[in-house]
Order: sequence, then structure tokens, then C-alpha cells
Amino acid sequence: MTPEEIIARHPPIAPGLTLIWTALVDIAAREDWGPSPRGHRYVVPITGGQVFAGPGGEGLFGKVLPGGADRQLVTSEGIKSLHALYEMQTDDGAILTIDNRVKIDETVGPAPYRRSVIEVTAPEGRFAWMNHRIFVGTLEPAMPDRNAVIIRGWG
Repeated sequence: MTPEEIIARHPPIAPGLTLIWTALVDIAAREDWGPSPRGHRYVVPITGGQVFAGPGGEGLFGKVLPGGADRQLVTSEGIKSLHALYEMQTDDGAILTIDNRVKIDETVGPAPYRRSVIEVTAPEGRFAWMNHRIFVGTLEPAMPDRNAVIIRGWG
């Protein structure tokens, strides 16, 4: 059987994604950490925010805790690689660590490309299932309405 025939017998199945959460993440002003051989470095402190469950979020409501940060690397071509690490606390007290790795390409249009891979570290209990998943993230700025970004986690 040829590779084409094998592939034809296994048609692609688009991954079905459900919105798990939307977070309005408050941020401080971007700090310039200077150039490096891999690109220009910045950091954006995370100062708080709110979390809202999507239809598959199983009660995932709460707040973004202050103290996290988004480390950014901007290449000479203008491509941004972000690594955000922060915590969300659910209304019932569970603390989820969010590890979000984002790629932003604003050189394409009309809308910029903004996608991420999100891993969650959750305690045992009702959110422990999140430890076994990878979430696809989207990011959009909330400015000028608020000095924040909107992060959506899809799973």
C-alpha cells in the first residue's frame, strides 16, 4: 500500500476544542531588559485579574494572583516569543499554576497570529484533570479599555 493510500484510509479529524476559561489578566508596564543574541528581552509583570469559566470549565471561576510575569523575546523580524508563568485561584481556593508559551507574529494580516500552548499544574481534587491536558491558548490585548490581556484556554 502506498503512503497516499494509507493516508487516504485515515482522513484527518480536526481537534474539537471547547472554551475552558477566559482570563482578564492585568499587567504593569513592560520593562526593557535589553538585547541578547536571540532577540530583545522584555518582562511584563502580572498584577492580578479575573477568571471566567467557559461552557466546559466545570466551575472555573476566580482570580489571577499578582506576582507572575510574562517574559518576552522579540526577534529582529518582530516575532515575539512569550513565556508567562502565573497563578489563578478558583473561587473554592484551588491554586492553578499557568505556564503559557505564546508565539505572536504581527507581520501577517489583517489580524496578527497569536497562539499558545498552556500547561496547568493543579492540586488534587476537582481540577486535577487539568494536569493531564495541554490547552491551546489565544491572546488579545484589552487596551485601551483596561491595561490587561484576554487569555482564553481551549481544551
